[in-house]
Amino acid sequence: MCPVAAPPLISAGVFYIVSVSDDNAISQDLAVDEEKKLKEAVLWDSAEDKKVRCKLCHFRCVIDDGKLGHCSVRRNIGGVLYSLNYGKVCAANADPIEKKPLFHFQPGTRSFSVATVGCNFRCVFCQNWQISQSALETGRVDGEAVSAEQLVAAALRTDCRSMAYTYTEPTVFMELCRDCGRLAKDQGLTNVFVSNGYMSREAIDMAAEWLDGINVDLKAFSDDYYKRLCKARLEPVLDSIRHIARQTEIWLEVTTLLVPGENDSDEQLKRLAEFLVSEAGPDVPWHISRFHPQYKYTDAVPTPLATMERAEQIGKAAGLRYVYLGNVPGTASESTFCYHCHRLLIERLGYRIIANHIEDSKCPDCGTRIAGVGL
Repeated sequence: MCPVAAPPLISAGVFYIVSVSDDNAISQDLAVDEEKKLKEAVLWDSAEDKKVRCKLCHFRCVIDDGKLGHCSVRRNIGGVLYSLNYGKVCAANADPIEKKPLFHFQPGTRSFSVATVGCNFRCVFCQNWQISQSALETGRVDGEAVSAEQLVAAALRTDCRSMAYTYTEPTVFMELCRDCGRLAKDQGLTNVFVSNGYMSREAIDMAAEWLDGINVDLKAFSDDYYKRLCKARLEPVLDSIRHIARQTEIWLEVTTLLVPGENDSDEQLKRLAEFLVSEAGPDVPWHISRFHPQYKYTDAVPTPLATMERAEQIGKAAGLRYVYLGNVPGTASESTFCYHCHRLLIERLGYRIIANHIEDSKCPDCGTRIAGVGL
């Protein structure tokens, strides 16, 4: 994912990251001109002394005039909150929907994946830190000027069934997600998020108009874990999962990256799985993903397969019907089985579907309905 010169339009199947010069000799006139092009942010209120109160995520930042929010991509300018990353696309690619991972949402289709720089988390093990943390670490918001219309056209051109807002946290580029999402729906496409789940209820309700599916990272069932390794809190993520599952029609799947010695105890995994069953329902797919050391968290080992299999059994014992192991290609636990008669329904190898035996969203042998499949 090295920086490359951006093409004038998005090409089919191209993943790219856009970088600009470090030259600080930008004229004041150019800075003012760029400021005029900024997109006013969604979900904020005015406060005293030209402060603004952002309502996009659970940090609910109160931002002084001229300052940035916690995400580093929303700025208060003269008492108005602006998005700094609108239309500055840093990554785009036509991916299998299974890569999100979403296993029960339009299986076997392609999703046009889009990102801009920025995140409201500071995860020390982030796999996309080059773009998620770049605004914080460099003070710049880089990207190619690509419109929502161009992004949707690229999705159609690459035979995608959906738009995915992913790679970085989509909540912090909600303005672009909204504009793309509405256009995509008009063109018969669906929309999905891959999210850390820290969006506010107001943001979820706003997105529910055009958002069809979401994979939420439930990174651990420990507030200490969230505070130490992500600079966030657990309860807001739990609140988002509850709200999505109970108050919206958005299809929900959940992923947990299993970090050895941090979030892999039997007790914590049991509590996490029981939460999903009670608050999101037994049909919510749970993806247990294998950890590999990266970014600032390198003094660790990859998750042992035995640990992942133990977590899988804990999830099933708690009552979850669909538990998957990720980042371990070749295991049977990548595939979907009927929870009633145990028939192999969707056989997967990595992100590729080998066979799909589901008929009319049901198991062909016993007629059990398979949640989500058929959306």
